[in-house]
Amino acid sequence: MLMGQNLKYCLPHDIPANEFMNLEGQKISTSRNWAIWVDEFARDFPGDFLRYYLAVNAPEKGDSDFSFKDFQLRINGELNNVLGNLANRVFAFSVKNFDGVIPPISSSDAATAVLDEAKALLEQINDGYREYQVKKNTRLIMDIARLGNRWFDERKPWAAIKEDRAHVAETLRVCAELLAMISVALYPILPGSMNRLRKMMGLPDTARWDDALLPKDYPVTLQSTHPLFSKVTDEQVEAQLAKLQSVTVNAQPNTEPLKPSISYDEFSTLDIRVAKVIEAARVPKTDKLLHLKVDIGNEIRELVAGIAESYAPEQLIGQSVAMVVNLEPRKIRGIESRGMILAVHSEGKLTVVGPQGSCLPGSVIK
Repeated sequence: MLMGQNLKYCLPHDIPANEFMNLEGQKISTSRNWAIWVDEFARDFPGDFLRYYLAVNAPEKGDSDFSFKDFQLRINGELNNVLGNLANRVFAFSVKNFDGVIPPISSSDAATAVLDEAKALLEQINDGYREYQVKKNTRLIMDIARLGNRWFDERKPWAAIKEDRAHVAETLRVCAELLAMISVALYPILPGSMNRLRKMMGLPDTARWDDALLPKDYPVTLQSTHPLFSKVTDEQVEAQLAKLQSVTVNAQPNTEPLKPSISYDEFSTLDIRVAKVIEAARVPKTDKLLHLKVDIGNEIRELVAGIAESYAPEQLIGQSVAMVVNLEPRKIRGIESRGMILAVHSEGKLTVVGPQGSCLPGSVIK
């Protein structure tokens, strides 16, 4: 009896793929400890900080680099100075002047224009998530927060509070509606922080896109408020860089065990020569295999090499590589493979071996 055959499985219909992320300009390597370990990172910083930086720095269309200096700049300059600043100033002003209650109001043309602009951004963000454009979405979400800060600055509630409380109430209401939009739009990236934001605004936790828009008759009653984010200090950055360098220096390479010794006579039976790649193509219906034609001086040979995950075919054409030419022929995927390209396996990648200088095809490697 086969189990589960009558179940309706949800099959993947769209599989997004990213490029590579490096760390401080170098390829991430767990074997060399040149890596960020999430459990250690979460002890030093809020987990949402890592989530935000990975989102805003995602290698969606090209390689990116995880830099602790840039991490500090993004967290302080965007999360704190843009979004955190908007929430803090609105909450503080509301508590001081309106007992923490932001009532619903009839919006003026100016307020409606700001909210319509934010709703248009919200629609773009919704579409962006459907297309896996997380990096773009973080920028658009911050644009909503910038819109709120600009509105707050232009309206100058600190100057208007003594003469026109209705003007100030509208200022705060628009900002509250923008923060509600952000709390939902940024929720997939920063769920913990956005639920804290909603809790301070007296709103329920969310998992629904419809929660982005406040009901028109809903008064926002602030609960216990506090700064939404904290800043990353220079000392914290220096400590992370020092730890990274320290574990790298002390790390031991994870090498494969040595094979048993062989005699010189056994080694001398290998015929290793310089081969020049003249044609290269992927072997159909495989991920790892390339079909190569090489010039070994006195003849042209064909062979199959398992290096397709590390090299595109066009990268190899014209290269001189080291090749064992006296292996017995072997049929691989219908191709008679007559020889073996030498390659170094390191950190999950293959690098072909070849002469340092210019050498004629067929030159013997001794």
